[in-house]
Amino acid sequence: MPLLAVATLATLFSTGTRAADKPPLRIGWVYAMANAPAIIADKKGFYAAEGLKVEVKSFGDGPIVQQALAAGELDIAYIGAPPVYQWFSRGLDSRIIAKVNYGQAAVIADRSEGVKTVADLKGKKLAGVAKGSGMDVLLRGFVLKEIGGLDPEKDLDIVSMPPANMAVALQNQQVDAIFTWEPFASESLLSGRGRLVLDVNQKLPNYPWYVIMAPTKTLKERPDDTVKVLRAHIRAIEFLQKNPDEANRIIADAFQIAQIRNGNKVIEPVAVVQEARKRLGWAYKLEAQDQQFIQRLMDYSLSLGFMSKPLKVEQVVDTSWLQRAEQGR
Repeated sequence: MPLLAVATLATLFSTGTRAADKPPLRIGWVYAMANAPAIIADKKGFYAAEGLKVEVKSFGDGPIVQQALAAGELDIAYIGAPPVYQWFSRGLDSRIIAKVNYGQAAVIADRSEGVKTVADLKGKKLAGVAKGSGMDVLLRGFVLKEIGGLDPEKDLDIVSMPPANMAVALQNQQVDAIFTWEPFASESLLSGRGRLVLDVNQKLPNYPWYVIMAPTKTLKERPDDTVKVLRAHIRAIEFLQKNPDEANRIIADAFQIAQIRNGNKVIEPVAVVQEARKRLGWAYKLEAQDQQFIQRLMDYSLSLGFMSKPLKVEQVVDTSWLQRAEQGR
């Protein structure tokens, strides 16, 4: 065999070996319906179509994801913006590189209680998630302070609990209201146990919530794979928008949504997803108004004592990765 052919084969074998030896990209996501693009990209083979080997794992909330990132157990995450910039302020160097969704949060009250507005929560017990988490920042900074005119430390009792437990706590009157996300909000509403008090997306139309972030270590060591993740992400969002029926079935299955009974009425899992889509949607571009909202969240975190120093959105948002992904399609 000619020496050139031998050399070429050796190079191809070496390249193939390196690709095969490359460890899977570890992707974490907060267990929320708004992060459906991570599920769709995995289930529909969009990561694989980009030549990516991935390990996709869900987590209960943003702070837990950030702990995994800080421990070097994840390479990329679908997460709320607040944990990203809060941990950035503590030394975890990472960047927000794409948008995942808009909307999702809601305040739901027990139908038997007199809570009809956020201001009515004064003196009441409200279920929320972990203090300092992204949803908690939104709850305390925007929902309670700005919408309700309430002091979150003094005017009500905020009880931290997993969102999956909130509907039962509301039904058993352990709390007067809950601040939750999808699919849990829709499950509570469709069951007839809860009444919608506030859809945050109506007060802040198309506000960004979950984002894709990556530690700078990932960006430096696996730049091509980062771009491939974003291409798969874009395809997933396009699929969600163009194929809602199939996407809804995938989401209902991924979240193991059960039938809901409301009196004699039986509500199928796909109907829960359809209900949730009234309060959330998906988009990947980080527009100027999105970045302004992230800055607003940063200012909330500082005023609430969750950060010790001010930050600017430009320090943590890098849209160049998304631009590369769009150019390569």
